Amino acid sequence: MSLADQVLAVNDDLPIRTDKPVHSGKVRSVYWLTEADSRRLIEERGYDVPADTPLAIMVISDRISAFDCIWIGEGGMRGVPGKGAALNAVSNHWFKLFKENGLADSHILDIPHPFVWIVQKAQPVMIEAICRQYITGSMWRAYEKGEREFCGIELPEGLTRDSKLPELLQTPSTKGILRGIPGVPEADDVNITRRNIEDNFSAFNFKSADDIGLYEKLLIQGFDLITEALAKLDQIFVDTKFEFGYVKDKAGNDKLIYMDEVGTPDSSRIWDGEEYRAGKVVENSKEGFRQLLLNHFTDPDILLNKERMDEREALARDNELPSEVLMQVSQTYIGIAEKITGEKIVLSDNPKAEIIDILKSKYQLVD
Repeated sequence: MSLADQVLAVNDDLPIRTDKPVHSGKVRSVYWLTEADSRRLIEERGYDVPADTPLAIMVISDRISAFDCIWIGEGGMRGVPGKGAALNAVSNHWFKLFKENGLADSHILDIPHPFVWIVQKAQPVMIEAICRQYITGSMWRAYEKGEREFCGIELPEGLTRDSKLPELLQTPSTKGILRGIPGVPEADDVNITRRNIEDNFSAFNFKSADDIGLYEKLLIQGFDLITEALAKLDQIFVDTKFEFGYVKDKAGNDKLIYMDEVGTPDSSRIWDGEEYRAGKVVENSKEGFRQLLLNHFTDPDILLNKERMDEREALARDNELPSEVLMQVSQTYIGIAEKITGEKIVLSDNPKAEIIDILKSKYQLVD
């Protein structure tokens, strides 16, 4: 069995019973269950949701995206071995810790397989909730060019690259393209201020102005909890992106929850503590892969300049990366996941067959 066979690259072709189109994102695919199957599972499994809640099967893949493109490797490798299982394992670990510490629930109701979540339908808040503890990446690039205001926050002079910020910063950006909000450009992933959110809270899908404070509180509590847990492993939680949404509880009341993924190597930067103290940044996250790409291609501006998106897509489509690059990424993801969870990430010989078998035999979702 080759490594390419162990990679789950295509995850939108599973024979899961659905009467809606499969939604396929950069990494996950979502299968909305029929109303009958949703009701049956809620009753059979005792999920703590109203009986008419729409449910979905969310299947992760091993695809790797960076700079808004999907990257492939030589030898038919269409993803990174172990990446999907590692991401889900890390998210599951933090979601469980959040719940145990009384923060908030997530959209996940059940975990049938390391690649699979059963989730309830959530109404997303249209904000990428970003927290930064160190100045690096895009923030450092902008600071170096002379920018001193980020998302309405003034930064002091004299900061150095990769240094700890004077305080934890919340630097939100838009999730998707939002239209008709004064002062907010109609583009994906643009920085916004707290004032933008306060003045237009319903346009960002908040149910009330008070929930802005709640989302900020959950963001900081979640960030602090992960920071403390990682510090015990001598890892530094540098920055991260959380996403939030609303679901209904069993009584039909709206509640704000964490959704998508949290504290993963895809959504966060994580640095090795020992190396950082020695003056070197060693990434235990996707940022390492981004740096590899920037070093691999002769014109890194293609990857950083949004106006060169056509060239960037061609670069990703037409260049098979060396397999050792993808294996290096695999070691990073599996290594940090095993460190965080304390459990081994086991590579499946045929993840797709396993998923189909479990969803058929235990959940009756495959005809």
